[in-house]
Amino acid sequence: MDMVYYENFVKFGLNVAYFRKEQRMSQEQLAELVGVSRLHISRIETASVSCSLSLVFKLADKLGVPASKLLEVRS
Repeated sequence: MDMVYYENFVKFGLNVAYFRKEQRMSQEQLAELVGVSRLHISRIETASVSCSLSLVFKLADKLGVPASKLLEVRS
């Protein structure tokens, strides 16, 4: 995988983890809400897997943020 793409997956995963924790939600709770396993959420947050666009929107909805917030680069 190209390094730039990998870095984007890492940033996405960090954003998912950030907003999940901000909502005081466990990986298990988020997984249940979006219909995947806790392990899949863990792998998304650690950039071990990518996810579909539909899952991006589900995650954003359940985290209460626009999908663009999950995709943006934060410093």
